[in-house]
Amino acid sequence: MSAASPAPSPAPSGFWRALPREGRLMLSIVVVEFLGTGLVLPFTVVYLHEVRGFDLGDVGLLLGLPPLMGLLIVGPGGSAIDRLGARRIQLGVLTLMAVSNVLLAMARTETVAAVALAVQGIAFGASWPAWQAVVASVIPSQLRQRYFGVNFTLLNLGVGIGGVVGGLFVDVDNAASFQAIYLADGASYLPALLLLLGPLRHIGAAVTRSSADADAPATGYLAVFRSPAMATLTVLSFVSSYVGYSQLNTGFPAYARAVGEVSTRGLGLAFGANTLVIVLLQLVVLQRIEGRRRTRVIAVMGVVWSLAWLLLGLSGLVSGTLGATLLVAACASVFAFGETLLQPTIPALVNDLAPDHLRGRYNALSSGAFQLAAVIAPPVSGFLIGHALGSVYVGMLVVGCLLCGLLALARLEPQLPRHVNGVRARRRRRTVRSCRRWCHRRSEAPPARGPWLWKAASFRSHQCLTPCRGRQGRLRRRKRRTARGLRPEGVRP
Repeated sequence: MSAASPAPSPAPSGFWRALPREGRLMLSIVVVEFLGTGLVLPFTVVYLHEVRGFDLGDVGLLLGLPPLMGLLIVGPGGSAIDRLGARRIQLGVLTLMAVSNVLLAMARTETVAAVALAVQGIAFGASWPAWQAVVASVIPSQLRQRYFGVNFTLLNLGVGIGGVVGGLFVDVDNAASFQAIYLADGASYLPALLLLLGPLRHIGAAVTRSSADADAPATGYLAVFRSPAMATLTVLSFVSSYVGYSQLNTGFPAYARAVGEVSTRGLGLAFGANTLVIVLLQLVVLQRIEGRRRTRVIAVMGVVWSLAWLLLGLSGLVSGTLGATLLVAACASVFAFGETLLQPTIPALVNDLAPDHLRGRYNALSSGAFQLAAVIAPPVSGFLIGHALGSVYVGMLVVGCLLCGLLALARLEPQLPRHVNGVRARRRRRTVRSCRRWCHRRSEAPPARGPWLWKAASFRSHQCLTPCRGRQGRLRRRKRRTARGLRPEGVRP
């Protein structure tokens, strides 16, 4: 973490040119990689239950394996990133993801499916901190927030396209169609694998500690968590994940189906609206939040998400009607706007706080908080909705979203340096003064009467402003002293 203020971010139109070559290469493969994810994301339950014939209860247990394995592996994964380098870990992650999809495509028994999903969970647990560390090693601090936002836009674009293509291609009466999309998902990781083995083979190496820190004791997770800002940020990551993505994937569809009585087609419309809003708004939001305090952006996100969950609660008052479907779609759309505020900020905060030699552990803590929320949220939401406590469920989410804003403003903001919080360095404004006697002789500008403000382009490169202003003052004082019969300044007898 640098203590100096970051350089000002380039204009939005110059973002692509300002990126290093490695950053442009990494962004160029995001859509391809997540197009494969979109192919299989909506159909895992359908594939395991309807195509392979597994019991629905067993399918639920199988789908609990990835977040559980990810939570178990995230701690050792962060240490491995710092010791071995983020690139090496990411190579292993991509290989495991491809292998897990091949195993799922061939899974005819529950044992093979369990092994495939466990391998997938291990890969997911290490992928987030590893890839974030790779990005932070390449992208300068002043570009990270915008990079994470653009990456999130491309991610959702790939998932959306993949979901549409997968829905048109698969057939529950044809197991080969499902095998094809899982094999395609495995192949979608090959471009990233080839990039890390080829053009990007020099990035993401392990960072050695400086000679000044060589005698200091090794810093582990406990010491990292003792950092006040990182401790607060970890709690904030957990709360935002619990009331955010963990509910969007589990509680949101459960409430919409059980309480709002929305059809599956209506749910598909809601998720499509969510993706569309992100793709359309993310770049606009990035321009609006550039240079603003990231903690205050998170506070706005909390208010936006609380409004989204209130819309979901209102759908229960008009259950089974078109109004319920529209309210659920509105909830997903408003939630997407909050996502565009969250995704560029928290990853940028974590990586601007982290020293280079501890970046893996910092990202692993943030990822671990996310994984823990993903494990806790489904049973809690299932219990409340299953026991007809929908209003309590919505109230819990609204309070949790407002708590995110309170944590960001009251606790995290005082702990962050200005440059980590995304505040731009202030630029000094110079008042350009010109005079008739001197400045017009040194440029092509016409003479003017007396001192005045000059904003013409011809004077932007004028370097004699201060000497002109000082010389003009000395001439005026000399004239006044001469008129009074006094000896002029600077003239010795």
